[in-house]
Order: sequence, then structure tokens, then C-alpha cells
Amino acid sequence: MESLPKTPRDPSLAPSLELADQLGVDPTVGLTSDEAARRLAADGPNELRGKAPVPVWRKLLAQFEDPLIYLLLAAVAISLAAWIVEGAHGVPIDAVVIFAIVLLNAILGFAQEARAEDAVAALSTMTAATSTVLRDGRLATIPSSELVRGDILVLGEGDAVGADGRLLSASGLRIAEASLTGESEAVTKHPQQLTAPAPLGDRINMVFKGTAVTQGVGRAVITGTGMNTEVGSIADMLDATVEEPTPLQNEVARIGRILGLIVIAIAITVMGTIIIVNGVSSISDLVIVLLLGVSLAVAAVPEGLPAILSVVLSIGVRRMAKRNAVVKQLSSVEALGSASVICTDKTGTLTRNEMTIERVVTSSGSVDVTGVGYRPQGAVLHNGAPLSDPALRLETELLLGAGSLANNAQLAERNGQWEIQGDPTEAAFLVAAAKLDDTATRIDRFERTAEIPFTSDRKMMSAVCREKTDGAPVLFSKGAPDVLLDRCTRIQVGTEVVELTDDLKRRALDDVEALSAEAFRTLGVAYRALSDDDQPLDEVDESIENGLVYAGVVGIIDPPRDEAGRAIAEAHRAGIRVIMITGDHPSTAARIAADLGIIAPGQRAVTGTELDALDDNQLREKVREFSVYARVAPEHKLRLVDALQDDGQIVAMTGDGVNDAPALKSADIGVAMGITGTEVTKEAARMILADDNFATIVAAVRQGRVIFDNIRKFLRYLLSSNMGEVLTVFLGVLLAGAIGLSEASNEAIVLPLLATQILWINLLTDSGPALAMGVDPEIDDVMARKPRKLSDRAIDGRMWGGILSVGFVMAVVTLLTIDLFLPGGFVPGEDSLEVARTAGFTTLVLAQLFNALNARSEVTSAFHGLFTNGWLWGAIALSLVLQIAVVNLPFLQVAFGTAPLGLHHWLICTALASCVLWFDELRKIVLRSPLFGTPK
Repeated sequence: MESLPKTPRDPSLAPSLELADQLGVDPTVGLTSDEAARRLAADGPNELRGKAPVPVWRKLLAQFEDPLIYLLLAAVAISLAAWIVEGAHGVPIDAVVIFAIVLLNAILGFAQEARAEDAVAALSTMTAATSTVLRDGRLATIPSSELVRGDILVLGEGDAVGADGRLLSASGLRIAEASLTGESEAVTKHPQQLTAPAPLGDRINMVFKGTAVTQGVGRAVITGTGMNTEVGSIADMLDATVEEPTPLQNEVARIGRILGLIVIAIAITVMGTIIIVNGVSSISDLVIVLLLGVSLAVAAVPEGLPAILSVVLSIGVRRMAKRNAVVKQLSSVEALGSASVICTDKTGTLTRNEMTIERVVTSSGSVDVTGVGYRPQGAVLHNGAPLSDPALRLETELLLGAGSLANNAQLAERNGQWEIQGDPTEAAFLVAAAKLDDTATRIDRFERTAEIPFTSDRKMMSAVCREKTDGAPVLFSKGAPDVLLDRCTRIQVGTEVVELTDDLKRRALDDVEALSAEAFRTLGVAYRALSDDDQPLDEVDESIENGLVYAGVVGIIDPPRDEAGRAIAEAHRAGIRVIMITGDHPSTAARIAADLGIIAPGQRAVTGTELDALDDNQLREKVREFSVYARVAPEHKLRLVDALQDDGQIVAMTGDGVNDAPALKSADIGVAMGITGTEVTKEAARMILADDNFATIVAAVRQGRVIFDNIRKFLRYLLSSNMGEVLTVFLGVLLAGAIGLSEASNEAIVLPLLATQILWINLLTDSGPALAMGVDPEIDDVMARKPRKLSDRAIDGRMWGGILSVGFVMAVVTLLTIDLFLPGGFVPGEDSLEVARTAGFTTLVLAQLFNALNARSEVTSAFHGLFTNGWLWGAIALSLVLQIAVVNLPFLQVAFGTAPLGLHHWLICTALASCVLWFDELRKIVLRSPLFGTPK
């Protein structure tokens, strides 16, 4: 088979016709269908390489890759071994129940991630993109995935560019490349050969896959498809970027390791102590010791923690979904709550991506145009009041009307939303003109007869229009103010047209400089009346653009989103730094950043060129000082994120363009835009904003912080309760003789609680109450605190102290209850071992229910907001009913070794169990004292 033609390394440097010849195509005919099919078979479809789908079984197995799960599976194995050694009678309840909890956790995590994947898929476009090409000498519309090298791509206004290509021809062609370069303004394209290599944003004779035509027409020969495009090179960079685990994933893994060591140490210590103190003389005694080890493992490990963690995060995910945020990974919700820095793009993220005229300057002064975006609602103000000066109003109407007639954009309302077709800058004139009713009426009086299109060389465009009533022709022009002024001989002053003197021209140029200093993009507007003798008015050329009357200049800007400023202020209040990283012009970036409160007015932006000159250490110093970075490339964004992470920051990165994807993947959490975001960006991100609203990110931060608080609550509750179980068994064995346990039984080793009772306590108190604490409402203002540092632990030293002390009190009151009802011990009683053990069992359950109220805060009293969480009270009530059932129902008495309790037993158990509440209240009073500083 004949080999395919090769593409030059840099097509922008090659003559267009010579390049087409190298690619084996006649620009006037295009490829034949057979040749296109051959090239498609050889090069593959024009698609980015996607990740291989993960099999369902691997997704399910991934749910078991957790240190806590390993501990639980080890407990299952030990329990089964003990059951087999004991004779394999009946059902191994311990093993079955623990494994059921493990399986439930896996199913929950699997189902939630599948639901998130479905939501992400729903954001993707439902129809395949198409492109127009010249094949077999005829125009044809084909799926963009079937484009091949050498195809002649035909471009028109509104088209998406389907592949990389070298322009062959162009007329007024302008392309929006924000998704690739971050530049908010459309780029004017022409087919002239470049004389030297240029950065991506300056290759004006090239078109790139993933960009969009805003104006004009053109033809290009395709030079790269699929992964051999600029988008594809970014996708390759994305594949090489390592995705870091979230802070929560790191913390849960650490807790799992700690608990594993604790379980091993406790089991070995207790079993060794029993063997030394009591001795082991038979297989039966060995089985009892082994069962005790299993009981301690079950008691020490919060079996429900992974499942509860998944459920709590799932609830957070659903809450975020209601706020238009799709979370792809459960742990990402908490990670965003830990963010200390949010790195954000500008165009479309902080700004509306809707060019807006905000200032109009004419001979008689300037006016401000209120209202943002394409909705034609707002006012035209002079010195803060409605425009009333007749001269200034006439000049403003004339300028906006002329700019709207020298215009190819269209503005329309569809389903309550205002949309444009064409160049956003031209649309800005239509919107501003609609805010002056008289101007809109004036525009309707004209119809266009000819156009002189915009080119990058001329830097202006003109339209010839006739007035419908008398047929008088008028030339309307707009363009770069300095270029336009050179073509003007007169200037509009109120109702008068006067000579444009040097002084008046200098004043006009000063107005332009003043607008530029405020980061406005400037466009001048001019006009002149024509006569039928000038030229054939349907075939005019640029020679007619002379002797113009200068009308004035407008200041245009892509305005910030209304809610972005409030969201940034809220982020700053929460101690979160916001950094803008954009490909836009430095002055524009600094202006928008100052308007939004990211930086103070007058502070500057750092450019990508400056970043290239810095090594990693210098860059780390730079990111501590500056918060706006402009004219940056994808590799700059990645370096900035890495520098911030090296400085100990937890970084959230937002973006919508392809150029954002590597940084999104490298950041602690990447947030993609669902509407304007590219598929590459959505694939790299961990969270997708369906409404592209920066304020949603701050809402996610709040939700993440509430979730982390709630995680600490149920960790405090689970671990202190489980510590109470461990210490009860450990101290009960050591003190069996002192509290009367040894005298109450003929067995060599008597346990204060049975293994099944410990398992029941875990199932009863470690599930419902812990889950209810996971959805506890926000009690304190979580946005008033600083972000937690990477070195901060979910369980810090003070929290461990509370866990151990509360667990010790639980063990003491449980063993005291057993002692009260047994005949021997410190306080002689009159009940049997079964009754005393049941009373101790019940006291420990009740103590953990009281502990659920304690654990809602580290330092705040349990009586503060006592009834704000109805779910918690419901869980406590259900646990109490089930405990009454296990004590009184015969079949449950058999299963769990319990005996009926009288009223006096219940009263004593409740009174002793409440000691946990009163002890913790005293501890919190101490912690709130000035001696311990500001509570966390």
C-alpha cells in the first residue's frame, strides 16, 4: 500500500499551496472519497485517545482496597478459624455479620461512583460534531471523527473547528481560541506564511481542533487529527500527570494503619496476660482465648466506619448535585472543604464570557452603560444620573447606532435566554444600542447594501447602508481608534460636525489611552454620508473609507459574574486564597482581579514569560506574593499548582479549557465547567459544575467543611465507644476476681461480655447514631475558620485524649454495674451472672447513646442545639427499643446470652451510664477555659 504523505513539523512556516501539494490534495477539488477512507483506516478516527473502560468487577474490587477493610476481613478469618476449632456448630454469626458489613460498604461505594459516572455522561453532548469538507469536488458534511489529513476544511461563522489545519484562504475570519489558549478575544486569522516559529496563540495562519469560528469564512488543509493535534498534545501531558490521593483518603488510610497496630497490640497483650495469669490447659481454654482476641478485634475496629463514611459522603454528593455540582469521587467533597487555595481561570469562570460595552466616550463627555451580558437590560448614565444632556445623548445614539450597523452579529431571545450569533464584540454594540430605545429605532431605518470586511492589516470594517425612507446612503465604520482617526477629517460635536483639528484628535487619543489604562478593549466608530456618485454602492472598496466623521470610542470588557465577587469574599473570609491563572492580557487580568477583590487595585499580574525565567525555588517564593498570572501556557499552570502544593497548600483548580486539564488532574481537586468545559477537562476533573458558577465552588467548600466536621464527630463517637468496649473486656478479665466474675462461674476464663454481645453493641450503636451524626447540621460558622493544614489530623492529640478518657469512664461504669449485681466483688449483689452481665451489657449500650450527644462537639456543651438533629434522636430511640427487645424477647435472649431485667436494674443502668455525659461536660468546661486557648 502506498504510504501516506507526511506533514511538516510546523505547518505555519510552509507556503499553503506547497503544503497542500505535500499532503497530496488539490485545494480546488479536495480528496477523493476512496483516498479519504484509506487515510482514515491508516491514521484512525479524528478522536482523542480515551481511557480504556474499567471492568465492573475491577470497580467492585477497588471498593475493598482500604486498610479498614483489610482489618475487617482479618477479623472474619479469625472468627471463622475460631468457629472451626470450636467444632463448626451452628452459624458463625460474627464472621457472617462482619462480612455483610464489608459487602454493604463495597456496594454503597460502587453504586455512588456509578451514579456519578452517569451524571458526567449526561453532561456530554448527545449529538456528534460535524464538519464541512471539500471531497470529490463537492461540499460534504461529515462527522468530525472522519476528518483526515489533507482534507480541505470549509469554515463558516458558528462552526466548530474539527481538526488542526493550515489556512488556504480567509475573509474576515475570526476564531475564539479561549478553550485552548485562555485568550478571551477572538483571534483574526489570515493565510499568510509565518517567517518564524510563533507561540500557539500567535499562529494566525493555523486553525485548531476544539476552537470556534465567530466571524467570516475560510478554507484550510487539515494537517493533524486526533492525538496529533494541539488538543491531543495536551491530552498526552494529561496522561503523564500523576493523580494524587485526596487529604481524606490519606487520613482514612492513616487511621486504618493506627487501628491495625492498636488491634494487634491489644490482642497480643490481653491474650498474653490471660495465658500468664490463668494458664491454658486445654484446647477449650485456647479457643476461649482466641475468641477473646476476636472479640477485642471486633471491639477495637469500628466495622461500620467505611460504610458510614461512604453514606455521609454520598449524602454530601447529593446535596452538591442539588447545587449543580457533580462529584465523581466521594472523597472529593471533603477535599474541597480542605482547600487553602483555589486556582481559577478567568474567561467563563470568573467572567461571563460575554463582551459588554461599559463606557462610551464622545466629544461632549462620557457615559456609563449598566447591565452585563447579552440581556439588553440596563441604563445609560452620565455622572451617575440618567443621560439627559441633549448633545451627549445625540452623540451616544449616533455612536452606538453606527457601531450596530457596521456589524454582522445577531442577538435573539430563545426560551428566556439571550443568545448571539457572530463575534461577541460586535454583539456588544447591539446590546448597548438596545438599552437606548431611540438608537434601536434609528437602526431599523437602515438596510445594508455592501460591506468592506475586517482584516488584521486594516484593523477596521465598514458597511454601506441606505435609509429606507429616502434612500440616502451612509458609510458606517468601526475599528482600532488610531487607525480610524487617521481616516477622519471631521468630528461630531453635539448636532454639529466640525473639523478634526490636531487638538481635538489629541484629546480623542487621550480618551482611548484612558480607557486602555482601565483594561478596556477600545473600538472607535465613524461615519460619512455618501452619494450615488462616489462608487457603485454595491461594489465598494476601502478607498471609500476616507473623509470620515469621528463619532467616539467605546470601552468593552468581559465583565465579572455578579456572584463571583461575593463568592471570592466568602472564600477570603474562610481563609482561602483565590489565584487567577489566565491566558488573557495582563492588564485585563489585573483589572478583573481587582474588580473581584482578588488583588488590591494597582497590583500587577505576573506573565508566563516571567515564570519561564524562574527556577522551582524562585517560583515557590513568587506564588506566595502574587495572585494573578496572565499570558500563561498549560505547562505554567501545572508548575504553579505544583509550586503551591510544594509549599504545603491544598489546591483546588478550576477551569473549562483543554489547556486547564493537566493542572486539574495534578491539583488536590480539579473542578471542571459542565457547560463550557471540554470533554478532556471533564475527564481530568474530580468535580464538574453543571452551571459553570464559581459561587458553587464556595458552596462546595462550606459543604466539605461541614462534612469533615461530621466525620470528626462520628470518629470521636465510634472510637471512644469502641475504646469503652475494649477496656471493659480488658479490665474485666484482669479484675475478674475483684468484681466477682471468677466466683460466679466454674469456667477457667470468664468474660465480662460475650463476643456476640460486643458485636450487637457495635451493630446497634455504631450504625444509626454514627450515621445520624454524619448528617448533623452546621452548628458553628465553618467559613469563619482557617483551612486545615496538611499536617492537621482528623484525630489530633486532644481528640485522642477525649477518646481514651470517655472510653475509660464507660468501662468503669460497665464493670461497676456488673459488680453491683454479682454476689461477690467490691459491692455484694444478689443476681446471677447472666443478669449481671446483661445489666453491664445494657449500661454500656446506654453509655454509648449518651456519648452520641457528647460527641457532636469537642468543646461545646451537649445541651447546645440539643434537638437540632432529629435523625440522631430517632437513631437513639431505635437503639433503645432494640436493646429492650434483646433483653426481653426469648429468642434474642438465647442468641445473645441475655436475661430479663427489672425496673430497678434499668434505673441503675441508666444512672450509671449518664456518668459519661456528666464527665464529658466537665471536661469541656475545662477545655473552654482560657488555659486551653481558642477551641477548635
